[in-house]
Amino acid sequence: MTTPPPILSLRGIEKSYGPIKVLHGVDLDIGPGEVVALLGENGAGKSTLSNIISGTVQPSAGTMTWLGAPYAPADPRAAMDAGVGMIHQELKLLPKLSIAENIFVGRYPMTAGRIDRRAMEERARAGLKRLGLDVSPERLVEGLSTGRQQLIEIAKALTLNARLLILDEPTAALGGEETQLLFRQIARLKAEGVGIVYISHRLEEIRQIADRIVVMRDGAKVQEFDRGDVPVRAIVEAMVGRALERMFPGLPTPSDTVKLEVRNLTSPAGTFRDISFSVRKGEVFGIAGLMGAGRTELVRAVTGADPIASGAVLLDGRPVTPRTPADAIRNGIVLVPEDRKLQGVVLDHSIAENIGYANLGTIASNGWISKRRLFRFADDYIARFGVKGRGRQKAGELSGGNQQKVVLAKWLARRPEVVVLDEPTRGIDVGARSSIYDLIIGLAREGVAVIVVSSDLEEVLGVSTRIMVMAQGRQAGILDRKDANDVSVMELATL
Repeated sequence: MTTPPPILSLRGIEKSYGPIKVLHGVDLDIGPGEVVALLGENGAGKSTLSNIISGTVQPSAGTMTWLGAPYAPADPRAAMDAGVGMIHQELKLLPKLSIAENIFVGRYPMTAGRIDRRAMEERARAGLKRLGLDVSPERLVEGLSTGRQQLIEIAKALTLNARLLILDEPTAALGGEETQLLFRQIARLKAEGVGIVYISHRLEEIRQIADRIVVMRDGAKVQEFDRGDVPVRAIVEAMVGRALERMFPGLPTPSDTVKLEVRNLTSPAGTFRDISFSVRKGEVFGIAGLMGAGRTELVRAVTGADPIASGAVLLDGRPVTPRTPADAIRNGIVLVPEDRKLQGVVLDHSIAENIGYANLGTIASNGWISKRRLFRFADDYIARFGVKGRGRQKAGELSGGNQQKVVLAKWLARRPEVVVLDEPTRGIDVGARSSIYDLIIGLAREGVAVIVVSSDLEEVLGVSTRIMVMAQGRQAGILDRKDANDVSVMELATL
């Protein structure tokens, strides 16, 4: 059989920002009905290359062809008109518009010069149904979970009838069941001849769906595998340019002393009911479950961010049930939220300011903030946490891994007794993940009680002493490390 010609070809693509070159002569072909995994650490050039293909960024040098003809989209609209769709890792939905309006924004179906709302909502409903999302297209996006918003972004792309889809971390906010729904859609699109560029830090996913793997490092294509079922170690070593040692550090033995206890906690909205567990000093307690199981809502309630209908939170045996985040922080309980860009850092403010906001009592003198003291304080924690940035640099200029380190730094500078991390490595490359895991285990070694919520089953298994599994808002069971594996966790998660 002859190989069909590629639908997209890139030759010698380069990109520079002033004197800094971020892409170095990249060649890439994508065939019809082919899933090409584009992998690399944060900063490897994946997003820049994707943005060039989708018309968001213009290359400094090189050429592209689309269906055999020269291709140079001036903007994303031109790329979409040609048949190229992109799902960005960062959600771009408009919260005050309905789901249907978000799916068709900029390309509303029109009848007699007016938006045909019936047609729009019917087409949106069909796209949502394909992804197994049971939600009305008339509902506002505001208030939807991060996972559901991600599925809406995917539904939006499915309505484009694109010949090429670029999926940038499409499963970062999805649980196992939702991920499998997406994979079934990808298989259907492949059968229809759609080419797919798939970017993910979840390497086990790549083995399931990729036909070919392209690895980038420091802005260059460094290796290509002609199949998807490549050992994870080989992929990671190509990404980081060195042999990979162990990913997860050894866990310390926790104390027998209970630091945090949750008793019969129930939410007013019913997102979780009658949850009870305890976390010991020096323990990493994992919380697993599918999307919609109530994990995030639970830890937000424990840390005062969401209301509690009934139940209690105890610290060292004394009731401290928080009604606000300030209550929790005063008692030494802090939350590193799942959406670091929306809830963790102020992107337009400096790294130093972000670290300082949680530590005003330390850096302010008589109610006044000294810039010298602020930067000295921040520089200390930037160095301690290995943040690749300077105090005066905007947080929005950092990679995802470094932003997460800033969030950790600002809270750990307060020396909390309980640290809750919701999706601590979402959208973070394998090298940065390892340093985050070192920080988590380091906290446990210092006697801090740590709670880790993660949709990444390998992650929650790798860092946890015990794992509580949630299903449909209820506590399905708590597993000791020796009894926890992917099968036992998923059995409880699907009860």
